[in-house]
Amino acid sequence: MEHGWLHSSLIYLGAAVLAVPLARWLGLGSVIGYLAAGIAIGPWGLKLVTDAETILGFAEFGVVLMLFLVGLELEPRRLWALRRPIFGWGTVQLVGSTALVATGAVLLGVDWRLATVAGLALAMSSTAIGLSVLNERNLLPTHAGQNVLSVSLFQDISAIPILALLPLLAAVPAHAEGGASAGWISAGKALVAIVAIVFGGRLLLRPALRWIAKSGTPEIFTAASLLLVVGTSALMHAVGLSMALGAFLAGVLLAESEYRRELETDLEPFKGLLLGLFFIAVGMGIDFAVVLAQPLVVLAIVLGFVALKALLLLAIARWMDVALVERPVFTILLAQGGEFGFVVLQGALAVGALSAGHSSLLVACIAISMLLTPLVLLLVDRWVAPRLARRGTASVAEIAAPQDAPIIIAGVGRYGQIIGRLIDAAGLSATVLDHSADAVEGLRRFGWKAFYGDATRLDLLRVAGAHKARVFVLAIDDVEQSVECARLVREHFPQLTLIARARNAGHYARLRELGVQHIERETLDSALMSGRSVLEAMGWQPHAARSQAQRFRRHSIELLDSMVPHMADENRLISISRQGRQQLEETWAREREQQRGETERRSGGWNAPAGPPRIDPDAPPGNTTGAD
Repeated sequence: MEHGWLHSSLIYLGAAVLAVPLARWLGLGSVIGYLAAGIAIGPWGLKLVTDAETILGFAEFGVVLMLFLVGLELEPRRLWALRRPIFGWGTVQLVGSTALVATGAVLLGVDWRLATVAGLALAMSSTAIGLSVLNERNLLPTHAGQNVLSVSLFQDISAIPILALLPLLAAVPAHAEGGASAGWISAGKALVAIVAIVFGGRLLLRPALRWIAKSGTPEIFTAASLLLVVGTSALMHAVGLSMALGAFLAGVLLAESEYRRELETDLEPFKGLLLGLFFIAVGMGIDFAVVLAQPLVVLAIVLGFVALKALLLLAIARWMDVALVERPVFTILLAQGGEFGFVVLQGALAVGALSAGHSSLLVACIAISMLLTPLVLLLVDRWVAPRLARRGTASVAEIAAPQDAPIIIAGVGRYGQIIGRLIDAAGLSATVLDHSADAVEGLRRFGWKAFYGDATRLDLLRVAGAHKARVFVLAIDDVEQSVECARLVREHFPQLTLIARARNAGHYARLRELGVQHIERETLDSALMSGRSVLEAMGWQPHAARSQAQRFRRHSIELLDSMVPHMADENRLISISRQGRQQLEETWAREREQQRGETERRSGGWNAPAGPPRIDPDAPPGNTTGAD
């Protein structure tokens, strides 16, 4: 069909725009919306698209971008700190799940080779759905979120060993070209590729990005960002390794670079759109013919492998000391099947390790488990999580009893804790809320009155006493949740004085647009304190350095306030910023000249006779030369 890409784009985008907002409105989450859209337009729905494979390969790039952005959030030392859960618990999950599923299949009379292949495929979890749900709920920084990430990363790393093992499981080994030796050759190539990414990233990536950034062309920097991800993914794909793993490694290498935030900003829109297309393709790819032909078998396989994996994961969660209220999310996100299971089944089919009929059956089971995961999470959130929070450990409890403290603090990371300690030292009481069970447990061990809960829930805010309190401190890390919480407070509790923390200028502007008056950028004052230290180290008197820093602070806030109405116009923002900087530099330059003139008049000029100590015209403000 002429302009087929235009027709397909119209269908995919139209389905997403209709289904996702509807799913979010129903409280089902965006993932369910994308999957439902795929089913609706696919071969078993309206038949608007009949070839899901065509879009699936392209849409998988959304998973790749997501792992790259996750890597940008993990500095190498943080990744090293996760080595135990990645290689320790990741191994336990993968080997244990494979063994349980394979053993169950053998006991039911399935050939051991087929059972092992099925176990390897079904042991995989969906990185796309897992990380998408964690990001949507702002759970990635929690203990459970980090462990889900660790296990998912190990599954990506295990790609080559699994694919190398498949030829040995073929009923007729002759089908496997090169046999096991080819697998070990591929493993060697993969190792070389990883080393190339690590050393190439350290030696070449940053200088290259610096050179491109100097061109002053934003669209070329965006193109370079995409090229970086595509290049590392292509290299990994060429050696048979997970593309997402290559992108993740590239992200980790750039996590400490000066271009981290710009890369995140450039790639975030692409990630969201392509990840949505991936879920649509998964929905289209569900073979309902297999499901309708053997509904009981499909149901038994889905319930069986999910239940076996869940039992193992619950035990792992206990050994890993995952908080009780976070265990359901940890278990459900890893108990489902995953997109890499499709790759294992495809590889097994190619080497003759299973038949086309068995492959179709298992693919359908994996896809259905992925479809059901968000729905199961919703049920757990409604019926299980509140009971766990109330029953949980003595240190963790969701806020249930009405509170009456005059101050509410939402978010108790490093920023919120400092505020809380100051308030406590001043003899004031506060109700503390946080969505991280780990944070709440830690605070309560130190004697804080902290509660587990989501501050973006209106009912929870009422229980916390927002209708009676006087001050609401908004210290939530996540920008989207912070803005949503500010909107709720402004709309439903207008009597509260809202004091907010802003992560960056964009966050500041969004809070300002909601009418929030008391906003502090989290790095501004600490940076100004360091700036004062620099001035003092250069010879400035402490009072002069403090005065200069305070003046710069006022100027920075006034400049940012003037930029708020123009946040959508980049050219206007750049113009305002340059004008403000130039105006400040000119003002301070005039003051320095006036000070020099004042100094010379007081000292009688350069040829003045010896007398009282004179002020050096080249010295910093507040400095004098001569007798002490």
